[in-house]
Formats: sequence, structure tokens, C-alpha cells
Amino acid sequence: MNSNEETRKVLDHWREAVPDDRLAHLVKDATRALVRGLQMRLTEHDVSFGHWAFLRILWESDGLTQRELSEQAGVQEPTTYSAMKAMEALGYVERKHLPGNKKNVHVFLTRKGKALKKKLVPLAEEINDIGTRGLKPAEITTARKVLLTIIANLAEDEAHVNNAERRMPSTRELSRRIAESGDL
Repeated sequence: MNSNEETRKVLDHWREAVPDDRLAHLVKDATRALVRGLQMRLTEHDVSFGHWAFLRILWESDGLTQRELSEQAGVQEPTTYSAMKAMEALGYVERKHLPGNKKNVHVFLTRKGKALKKKLVPLAEEINDIGTRGLKPAEITTARKVLLTIIANLAEDEAHVNNAERRMPSTRELSRRIAESGDL
């Protein structure tokens, strides 16, 4: 099945089969389509989608510690460590300790990493334009407001959860739990 057929199948599903299904599913499918569109373009420049997230952060706040980078990207520190190793090998970043601080590793964009911004940001803008084609500016503003409210509401909910079982476990911890329960 080609991409157009897959897209048509997803749209038919939303419009006909489950027009009142949960918003989370619709957001997931929209996210998947946006990510795929951007990844196809990033690949032309030998940049993975995972590296894109870190580049975006560093273009705005160069010199963050790996921990700060993890927090801003919303990923675990081992994920950031692996990505930084790979990005360093590609020549996009360099990691170094600042004088007087041997504990924290700071991440700095190289000239090559900084130069990617001029090439990659227009690709993301193109995907946003494609994704919002046919929408009026007021509709885009409303969609942004709705999504930002959803994000804020869920962040507030997560902050107020007192149940330790409801916290977000690491992938390793989740795998261990599943293995211990025998559901693997």
C-alpha cells in the first residue's frame, strides 16, 4: 500500500468509522504525519528526526548541560548521551567541561551544527505550511490555543499525581516490570 492509500485509509477511518473517537488518537495520527513529512526532508540532509529535536534546542540555547538538554527535549539522560555521541561523530556538536566544573558536560554546536539551521528550519516551516494548507489564520490560532491548553492541562495533571505507580517510568524500568509480571 502506498503512502496516498495509507493516508486515505486513515482519513476514511476518522471521517466515517469513528468520527467521535478520542482526540488523543487524532492528535497521534496528525503528529505521525507531520513527523514523517519532516523526516523525509531531514533525511536529504543526513539528519535524523531525533537529532532535529536537540538541534532545535541548541540553536536557541547553545551550551546547555546534557541534563538540561534532556529535560528540554523530554527524554531520558541515556538517550541524550547516545544522541550527543552520535551528533559529535557527525561533527554537529562538541561536548566539553567548563573550567572549574569537571562534573557537568556542556554541549556546544559546531560551525557545521549551526549551519544546519539555515537548511533545516525552512523544511519544518514547509511541513507546517503543508499541514495547515486550507486553514484560515483564525483556525490555526484556535488549533494552537486548543493544543497548548491540552498540553498545559495534562502537565498540571501529571504534576499533581501523588500515586507513584502513575509516574512515567523509564523504558528500562517498564521492561523490568513487564518481565517480572510474566507478561512478556
